[in-house]
Amino acid sequence: MNLLPNLPCMCSSVRRASRALTQLYEQALRPTGLRATQFTILQVLSRAGEVLQGQLGEMLAMDSTTLTRTLEIMIKREWVAERRGEDRRQRWLRLSKAGKSKLHRTLPAWEKVQSQLQRELGETTWKHLFRVADQLTVLATTDHK
Repeated sequence: MNLLPNLPCMCSSVRRASRALTQLYEQALRPTGLRATQFTILQVLSRAGEVLQGQLGEMLAMDSTTLTRTLEIMIKREWVAERRGEDRRQRWLRLSKAGKSKLHRTLPAWEKVQSQLQRELGETTWKHLFRVADQLTVLATTDHK
């Protein structure tokens, strides 16, 4: 029985889905010691290489304050390495050796959730949701002035 009310607001509906998904991933990742946001940052850095903090924030559509707070923890734990650019305000970030190891050890827990969701949603819906999520991100981050 579906007890979820139909929400007439796209923001409310997507945020509710996001919270539910985050809780699912958090539960799966808990034994690894990583939060879902931390995992995502490690995953993006593993693919992007060294990037400026501002670029990382744009890739994740994450506000600067939240990203800075999360990165402080990850740098302290030596999962992310940083270096300052020629302009001291520039902060270059990359996955450290410990971060690569942490990501590698966490992948099986993440893959288990991924494959469960993919199986339950079906391949067509799975791919469609990725396209819609990307479209929503682009639309929401495009300047509409």
